[in-house]
This record gives sequence, C-alpha cells and structure tokens, in this order.
Amino acid sequence: MSDPYATPTAVAAAAGAARLLSRRAGSEVELSEPEDLGGSGNSVVARARMGQNPFSDRRSVVVKQYFPITAEPAAGGPATSDPFRYEVASCQLFTALPTDVRPSPAIIAHDPEQRLLVLEDLGRSSTLADKLFGHDREAAKSCLLGWARGLGRMQAATAGREGDFGALLRRLGEKVRRDPVADQARAALAGLPELLGTDLGVAPPELAVLEARAAVRLLGGTGFRAFSPSDTCPDNNLVTSRGVRFVDFEWGCFRDVVLDAAYARVPFPGCAASFALPAGMGEQMLEAWRIEVAPVWPELDDPDLLASRLTDAHVLWVWWSTWMLLPRIRHRDGPIGSDAGRSPRISTALRHYWRGLAGIAAATGLPGTAELAGAVVDALDERFPDAPSELPLFPAFRTAGS
Repeated sequence: MSDPYATPTAVAAAAGAARLLSRRAGSEVELSEPEDLGGSGNSVVARARMGQNPFSDRRSVVVKQYFPITAEPAAGGPATSDPFRYEVASCQLFTALPTDVRPSPAIIAHDPEQRLLVLEDLGRSSTLADKLFGHDREAAKSCLLGWARGLGRMQAATAGREGDFGALLRRLGEKVRRDPVADQARAALAGLPELLGTDLGVAPPELAVLEARAAVRLLGGTGFRAFSPSDTCPDNNLVTSRGVRFVDFEWGCFRDVVLDAAYARVPFPGCAASFALPAGMGEQMLEAWRIEVAPVWPELDDPDLLASRLTDAHVLWVWWSTWMLLPRIRHRDGPIGSDAGRSPRISTALRHYWRGLAGIAAATGLPGTAELAGAVVDALDERFPDAPSELPLFPAFRTAGS
C-alpha cells in the first residue's frame, strides 16, 4: 500500500487513479504515459492516456492529487478549510449543470483517502495567460472577451445554488464555508492605513478610509451571489474549442458577482500575470460579462447601480492587493510571481492599481480615495525611482497597431 503521507508525483497520481477507476468499473482500467502538468503548490496535476478501459470511450483523463495535510489546527485556533474538499464540491456542482453551460471539466471520480480527483481532459489547451503573452493581438482580445462571457455564464448558471454547494461540502465532511478573500479584505480595510504610514509615509485621509469601508457591503450576503473560483487569474483559465473554461477551485466559494467582474478593471489584481490592458478593453469585457448576467440579475442593467458596485469592488481589490503585496518589497522590489519574464515588479503594478483607482474615484465622486491614490503613487515613485513607472501592456498588445 502506498504511503498516505508521501508527496504525490505524476506517476503515483496516475497509478492511484487507475486503481480508483478499476474499483468503480469492476474491471481493470489502465492509465499510461503520465504527463506532469504542474500544480498549484499543494497538488500535482497529470494527464494520462487510457488504455484498457471497459466503461468509457475516453482516450485520456486529467488526474489531480493533493498533498497530504500534515498539521492539525492550533488548539483553540480557527478551523481551516481543506482545498481538496472544495475542489471536489466545486467540480460536482459544475458536473450537475448542462454541458452547454458547464464552466469546467466534469469530474469522473474522486477518492478522499488518496486526496485524488479524476477529471475530464479538455485537451492540450492554451491558457488565457499563454494568449496574452503570445503575438496575436486579435486572439488575445477574443480570449479576454471569452473569459468575461465565461465568467458571466458561470455566475448565471450557479445563481441560487449556494445551498447545493454547502450540502456537497457537508457531505464531504467540510464544515468551514467562506470566501477566503473576504477575511483578507476586511483585514486590509482595518490595517492598510497603518501599513501605508509605516512603509510609504502616507497618512490616508479620514474620508478615504470611510469611502473604502463602505465597500464592505460586497463581502456579506448580497442579492448578487454566485460561485467564484476565488482565483480567476489568467493561468487558471483554459482556452478550448468550447470557449474559456475555468480550473482550480480549491478556494471556491459564493460571493458577490462584481468582485470577479472587477478583475477586468484593475486588471487581474495580485495575479502573477498582472500587466495592463489596452484602452477600452476593460469596458468591452465588462459589457460582455453584463450581457450574460443581466437576465438573472436585471438590476445590473441599471448603469448607476452597476457602476457603484464596480467602484466598490475596485476599491476593495486595490486595498487588498496593496495589503498583500506592499510588505513583500520592504527589502527588495521583485516581481509578483516567480517568473520575472511573465510578471511585473510589485511597485510598478501597485502604481498602476492606484493610478487607475484615482481616475475612477475622481469620476465617481470619491474625493478622499482620489487624494489617497495620488499620494500613494507619488510615494511609490519616490521610494522606487529605478522601477518602471508605467505598467506595460500584456505582450500580445505591444505589437504595431495596438
């Protein structure tokens, strides 16, 4: 028997999946040629070819195996969520949807003991990040609009299914159900003023703090809730023949739909691939998204209501990103992600976030936020004079004519 505490590999994950599928089929299922597709840091993902297979005409599957949990929560400390259970529950929720609105690979089988999922293989698809770092401007634009439409369709399809998601989690033994970003956002709203003072010498105006705290309304039980992967960064979206599909749901939750839609404005806050979009692209993405969600939430067809909620989301994401990223550059201003070639410097990204927020705040009547944004940009310019002041466009949009 395999060691339950061993770190999984692509070969071991494929072998475990073969055993699982064989038990389900009552006959031997063979998986071969495991190909390591990477993982999320606490899991391994592999594609395996199906050989002998008595119950399906599938040629391959994708296997995801989570690392074992090796530490118990501290006595008296908060309970922690199990990403494996969230991934399973999310995939089960989606698999129950009609194929034409399913936003992810279907789940074929799972095994809690092995912490393993067997998923539909969507093929050798590029990610949205691949398209944005490619050389085809029109393909990148089309994929961004596809991302926005796919996000809206996922939200529309999962509206009103929060109870179903909770039931799936409980059946898996998961008792903790929350938006992981919500707690971080509340911490940012409480702690960022002091952090800006100590790290940048910026004292936020009291009005800016009040304007930001008003955005907390998006973090509770609003009337516009749907499923969110909690991480819709470009690396976590596959561009398939059936449109953009979302993957990695280990922090899946239900929350206000504009929080994810606002990724088009910031853009992609805190993501490793967080470069700039060409002028007007964010607005086109939001319009593509709105068309998908308006039939479910017709209130979002009201331009003033939608603009107000998007501005709140924009404020939250900029505060959250700064809270998460600013402490990382106390000693060295490095890239957001591990790959410097596909990730901007943190100070440059933060300048871009706050500069964009300054324009939105000035246009929507948030004078305190506009004042604070200008002060933060100036402080970052002074603190990091050697860093690029302007965030470059994604490479696909840097070509002639963009």
